[in-house]
Amino acid sequence: MTIVDTHAHLDSPDEVRYPKAPNPLRPPPGKGTLEHLREEVRVNQVARVVLVQTGSYYRFDNRLTVDTANANRDWTTGVCTLDPFDAGSPALITQYVPTSNIRGLRFGPTPGCTPIFGHEGHQRLWEAGARLGLVLCVLINIESAGELAGLLQRFPDTPVVLDHCMGLRAGGHDTLRVVCDFARFPNVYAKLTFVVGGSDEPYPFRDMHDLVHRVIEAYGPDRCMWGSAFPCELWCPKVTYEQHLRLFTQEIPLEAPIRQAILSDTPMRLWFS
Repeated sequence: MTIVDTHAHLDSPDEVRYPKAPNPLRPPPGKGTLEHLREEVRVNQVARVVLVQTGSYYRFDNRLTVDTANANRDWTTGVCTLDPFDAGSPALITQYVPTSNIRGLRFGPTPGCTPIFGHEGHQRLWEAGARLGLVLCVLINIESAGELAGLLQRFPDTPVVLDHCMGLRAGGHDTLRVVCDFARFPNVYAKLTFVVGGSDEPYPFRDMHDLVHRVIEAYGPDRCMWGSAFPCELWCPKVTYEQHLRLFTQEIPLEAPIRQAILSDTPMRLWFS
């Protein structure tokens, strides 16, 4: 099986070449680097990784993601996060795509705007992403569900991934209902990265297993994928990388074809085909 990690955030110790944003979230020393990621994927036999730009390190400065994805084309691809208020952002992603191994754009809500998601700046970036054939990753909660639905109706052929399934948590029945309702859009995919952060229990987080099954039932395994939230030491410290993967290889009861789809077939088709 060609295991794909669809959600890794990179940090660089070189703060001259890749300066941090003010007050960045920082992983523990030595964690979150490319060298650390290489070791985790080697030990756990993960073959491919999707590098996702996170604003908590570098805001909209995508140079580390772009440079790393470009220099490691044999096993990575990249997702950029761009400023929806910057009129130059559509041109920038247009520049990145043909030269830099970038396959996706990430979107989040913009505080202070009405609407906070799907406003004019977001729409311009969606138009650019759709034109370029990118995968659009959406990091929002259910308060922005109506705005997302409007964009999905405008762009029915553009693949869209729900990052962390809108922050789905144990007991989150309203969020589960909304997440599963979005399965009616055939271009929407579910990223099953919510298990650790959404649980009120220790490993193996049995209070989340039924939610995983409910999401897979709604979307089908051909629209679900796993991601580690690397570095786990920062984003999900209740688990190691190995334990996070083991949730989907062993702990959560899944039939073999479903595991194959979630860990390999679906993400390979979406991100590396």
